[in-house]
Order: sequence, then structure tokens, then C-alpha cells
Amino acid sequence: MSCESSTPRAAADLAEGLILATVEVEASPERVFDALASQEITTWWVRPGVFDTRSWSGEVRVGGAWRASGMARGQSYTLEGEFTEVDRPHVLVHTWRAVGAPGAPTVVRYRLEKVDRGTRITLRHSGFSSRETCLNTYIGWETSLEQLIKVLMARP
Repeated sequence: MSCESSTPRAAADLAEGLILATVEVEASPERVFDALASQEITTWWVRPGVFDTRSWSGEVRVGGAWRASGMARGQSYTLEGEFTEVDRPHVLVHTWRAVGAPGAPTVVRYRLEKVDRGTRITLRHSGFSSRETCLNTYIGWETSLEQLIKVLMARP
């Protein structure tokens, strides 16, 4: 592979509480899946100067829980959820909520498709009840996916 990946493209539908993003990376679906569902999240689930994920744990199976924590704008945060669909290396779906936040969790769905250059990642993050949270999360996904490309290129 020539170490070229596409630029992540994301869109937020604030009225629907939905984020869609896609990017092609020069890595196998298996490699991408591993980066999405392991401690390796701490290397790419970040937005420099805004938030960084410092720990992640999870049991990657349907019904398995995951938990991540880090710092955002000088405050600690913890996210948690449950895996609702695991079809390695094609689909990974989990709930997502900030610990202690009111309301229902949101849902993150990754679809991984083998393409000529590697893998197309399609992300769908749905269920936002707050337009502001949806917008902030959209920006975070775009920068996190940029970081994911760097991680995958550095460690094929």
C-alpha cells in the first residue's frame, strides 16, 4: 500500500441528532476493527488541546461493557456503554454515554468495508437530544478519525 488515506468527511444533522462520517484508510478491516475496540483507542480518540482519552477497557462481545476516561478542557470525564452488535471485522455497534449524564445513551455504529486501498470506515452516531452535544461530538469525531489514520499508518 502507498500509505495514502482519504480525509475524514463528517456531517451532523442537528435536528435529527445524528452524525455521519466516512474515511478510507490503508489498513485491513481486521486491523481497523482492532483499533476501534481495544486499549489502542487511547492513541486516537483525542482532539489535541481539547480532550484526550487516557484509559479504555472493554469486553468486545454482545452485551459486553466498555469504559473510557480522560481529560477535556481541564476536567476529567468518563464514558461508558455496551456492545450491541459485534461482527468482526465488518460491524461494531455500541451505546455511548457520559457517566452521570441524564437521558438515554447515544449509539455508535462502525461499518468496515474492504476496498482497493484498504478499508472504508462508515460511522453513524445517533440519538443526540442536544444540538450542542451533537455539534461538539461531530467535531470530535472528525479530529479523532484524523488521528486514527495517523495511528494506522504508523502501526500497520
